[in-house]
Amino acid sequence: MRAVQIKEFGGPEVLELVELPDPVPGAGEVLVEIARAGINFADTHKRQDQYVQKSGAGALPLIPGNEIAGRTADGRRVAAILPSGAGGYAERVAVPEQALVPVPDGVSDDQAAAILIQGLTAWGLLRVSGHLRAGETVVVEGAAGGTGTLCVQLAKGMGARVIALASSPEKRDLAQRLGADAAVDSRSERIEEEILAANEGRPVDVILQMSGGEAFTEQMKALAPFGRMVVFGIATREPNEYRTSWLMKASQSIAGFWIPHLLERPDLIEEGIPELLGSVASGALEVVVGGVFPLSDAARAQTELAERRTHGKLLLDPST
Repeated sequence: MRAVQIKEFGGPEVLELVELPDPVPGAGEVLVEIARAGINFADTHKRQDQYVQKSGAGALPLIPGNEIAGRTADGRRVAAILPSGAGGYAERVAVPEQALVPVPDGVSDDQAAAILIQGLTAWGLLRVSGHLRAGETVVVEGAAGGTGTLCVQLAKGMGARVIALASSPEKRDLAQRLGADAAVDSRSERIEEEILAANEGRPVDVILQMSGGEAFTEQMKALAPFGRMVVFGIATREPNEYRTSWLMKASQSIAGFWIPHLLERPDLIEEGIPELLGSVASGALEVVVGGVFPLSDAARAQTELAERRTHGKLLLDPST
């Protein structure tokens, strides 16, 4: 089979298209012919071994990608988050039967591959860590991305006011088309003032933060008493420190969110996945796919994602 393999950590150039033997399923595993593989921002960190959980040289060589949609040998349409955290950038992968998610009629391969990780992330950010309630205001950073576009729609469905942060007029227009009540330039030097203005001068209740650095510091200033900042990324690679005394005096909370912890909770997965897939099948939730790249273009796809030149979810097509 064809696959993209990493033999050393580094830049996009280490993503090498190779020919490998087909995976041999072990006990309790099923071979899946991959129709689409999801590309995630975390993949760019893993490629450099700078992810939250480092792989280490002992993990090499590896096939990146942990999100797929495809078909089993007996014709079932399935999707999966790969338990090994890798193997998706390929034509085939062996997956534990218990990890397979049936794809309902009305959900395409593109939608199925795009909804699991980023859909569960958006769902978990809002429902589990953000505790968003109807009537509250939520700020969504990266609102035109794969996770952000889903956060905007899910938050609106929960009865919240949504302020989208995005870096270009086109991205802000997309967020507003999906239901955002207001959109702000995420690169503004007056981000606190612009967020407050977008909320009619009032501080906000929840902020979904994925950049870190100065943006984190400035956005915290727009948070209301009893407000919640939920951190789910550090795109700038500039981690922040915050004094507990500041949190106490402002009656605010800062929470972190990392998808592997949600995946360890069967009760949350069993609640979240049917809700997400059902909403996609009914048309209530739009999955924005920003591009489908040939397997051979994995390096270009990761580069465009890292440089924020894309919107929505990026996918790989192993057949091309």
